Amino acid sequence: MQTAETQSENSARILVVDDAPQIRRALRTLLIAQGYEVVTAATGEAALEALRAESWDLVLLDLGLPGLSGGEVCHEIRRFSALPILVLSVRSAEKEKVAALDAGADDYVTKPFSGEELLARVRSLMRRARSGEPSGPLRAGELELDPSTRRLRRAGVEIRLTPKEFDLLWLLMRNSGKVLTHRKLLQAVWGPDYGEETEVLRVFVNQLRRKIEADPAHPAHLLTEHWVGYRLMP
Repeated sequence: MQTAETQSENSARILVVDDAPQIRRALRTLLIAQGYEVVTAATGEAALEALRAESWDLVLLDLGLPGLSGGEVCHEIRRFSALPILVLSVRSAEKEKVAALDAGADDYVTKPFSGEELLARVRSLMRRARSGEPSGPLRAGELELDPSTRRLRRAGVEIRLTPKEFDLLWLLMRNSGKVLTHRKLLQAVWGPDYGEETEVLRVFVNQLRRKIEADPAHPAHLLTEHWVGYRLMP
């Protein structure tokens, strides 16, 4: 039985992008049964057209699309939106996952996957994207992160963050000066099923460095504590 909170969480609009009709049908059936509003698209071009025309809460995106690839669609989405992107792909190699995350995806599920796993990932991304923190803006040097608007400013200039980038930076800034372990960061930002996926964390740390560091190759603020985790220094 769904609680009121779950029903509210599931009243979301999801765009499913996959070129295989049977997968689109299966995902649509699974998600609609959970109360989500679902629209499907078979190509990257159709997906981008829908994303620009309407408001959405999440994108489920296959990497192996005809025409524009899933990675290219990720890059294009990140030009105009911080919408959560969950990538679905048969490609299980670590380099493929890293490439998708580096392109702007927030999470990655390898086909074949169970319906329960997919729904758990969807719920996690929804909660992260919709959660608002009651605390005021966090500041570290030139950085100001406002949880109420989920916006980052560096020296007064706004910098666009994806939902996962925001959550990761918020946690690091909230614990400014402290070392946070890989496991703590992964479980706090991606959920309790994570803990060993350090390559995922590395991708997002590198993305943040490109946005907040004067010289990303020689970071002065977002520091690596080798074999342990990361630390944000003002």
